[in-house]
Amino acid sequence: MIQARPAVEALHRYVAPLEGRRGLLRLDFNENTLGPSPKVLAAIRALPPEAYATYPEYAGLVEAYAAHAGVGPEHVAVFNGADAAIRSIFDAFGAPGGTLLTTAPTFGYYAPCAQIAGMTVDAVPYASDLSFPWAAFTERLRQKPRVCIICNPNNPTSTLVAPARIIELAHQHPDTLFVVDEIYVSFTGQSVVPEATRLENVIALRSLSKSMGLAGLRLGFVCGSPGLVERAFRVTGPYDINSFAVIAGKAALSDVEYMDAYIAEVAAAKALTHSELDRLGLRYFSQGGNYLLVWPGRDVAEVEGGLRARGILVRSMAGKPVIDGSFRLSVGTREQMQQFFAALAEVLRPGAAARSASASR
Repeated sequence: MIQARPAVEALHRYVAPLEGRRGLLRLDFNENTLGPSPKVLAAIRALPPEAYATYPEYAGLVEAYAAHAGVGPEHVAVFNGADAAIRSIFDAFGAPGGTLLTTAPTFGYYAPCAQIAGMTVDAVPYASDLSFPWAAFTERLRQKPRVCIICNPNNPTSTLVAPARIIELAHQHPDTLFVVDEIYVSFTGQSVVPEATRLENVIALRSLSKSMGLAGLRLGFVCGSPGLVERAFRVTGPYDINSFAVIAGKAALSDVEYMDAYIAEVAAAKALTHSELDRLGLRYFSQGGNYLLVWPGRDVAEVEGGLRARGILVRSMAGKPVIDGSFRLSVGTREQMQQFFAALAEVLRPGAAARSASASR
């Protein structure tokens, strides 16, 4: 067999457990739990035959997202999901022998993209209280990493940092490309945009997967200076984003009221979740985003399995640095979170895990 490049042969690719999730309450991947605006469904159903037979056009979508982000269209590029944008950033700006500076734990796709580009990964652990490791991080920046990625709020910890502090670091380290992953920005309102558009070493990642419910259609964006945006987009294929995603994206962006109502419901459900976890006496960590970490006080794999047996998915963090023993819990609607807590109460009863395991065999 022909061998791949050495970087690929040594690669441990990012694998997400995506199969077998249909029909369950999905509180594991931070997705929108209600689905997109009805305008999205209507727009897709109304697609004429010509839309299937012709290549997609992107200008209208870019203009719509630029208006949504409060920047000019020259500051925006569209990608086949934020994951494709991450890969394109490394294709455009990565360099063999260079370093990616990031944190641990964080989104698992950054590291393989860096390794494919021939780079080493320097991941600074979060503090034991899950605060951002500023002292160690700024010390590593003095070594001039090629790329620095800050997920804000961080996935999976939910740690939130002030955008102004990131911009300050970018001013201090002009030779490093700062990539700020903001795919949960709709839930926080805290962003490096539009300041990033005025700098030549900051780029922000955005997505319509979470708040607008388009995860299945894969639609992501980058925002930054025209030079950075054009170079990241330069390495993509000519028609990477399909016509369904384009029409859905424009329809979703035309119904911001729907998104705002969903975000408000998630905020109310998150407050309910905090209250219930406090009542149960369970440790949790919750800052930005539509998710939080929960320590169930017993084997997390058993709890995850017990919840799945009751039709609810959460994401185990077993074995991850700093957060071992926890699970990540996405926040849905208040009704969905009440369903979750009813199931959790059953799972946490003495002997419940053993009964669930027996039932599954």
